[in-house]
Amino acid sequence: MVPEADVTALLVQVAKGNQAAQERLAPLVYDQLKKLARRYMRRERANHTLQTTALVHEAYLKLVRQQSTNWQGRAQFFGIAAQLMRRILIDHARRHLREKRGGTRVVLPLDEALAFSPEHSEDLLKLDEALDRLARLDPRQSHIVELRFFGGLNVEETSKFLGISPMTVKRDWAVAKVWLYGELRPDNGDEAKTVGTR
Repeated sequence: MVPEADVTALLVQVAKGNQAAQERLAPLVYDQLKKLARRYMRRERANHTLQTTALVHEAYLKLVRQQSTNWQGRAQFFGIAAQLMRRILIDHARRHLREKRGGTRVVLPLDEALAFSPEHSEDLLKLDEALDRLARLDPRQSHIVELRFFGGLNVEETSKFLGISPMTVKRDWAVAKVWLYGELRPDNGDEAKTVGTR
């Protein structure tokens, strides 16, 4: 594992537009980005090698183009990567549903088309909408779900990224899971809507 200080220093240089730093950063973060992408893609089709790679590449390009970000370290980088991957998949799901419902057809590049499984687009959108509702009730809990569930960050990494104690991460994670379960249940009732509040 490369020291966090090295990754942070490279991130700062990348934000300044240093192409050499970007080329040195890629191999240091690629495996972890691939692991994040696999977590997302696990809910899709069984054979995802190319799809995972396309998701990693799209997220990485968006990450290194963020010149206004004040990079604080590895946890922040992967936290933002998790958010970007979620947004990329949600955009694909929305595009698919728009086409399915007779909207304007959009021609996708091959790697984009392969990075998404149409069978799960509605479920992904429901989860995204539930996370947006949770974010309105408790932004921190929503962020914790995104980082832990989608991003694959452990309690300590999530704690560091958000600047809160590991115990708070564990507590909010437990409450948020219960709330989301209630929201995503087909027969969810009003009692589920109040669980996520602190």
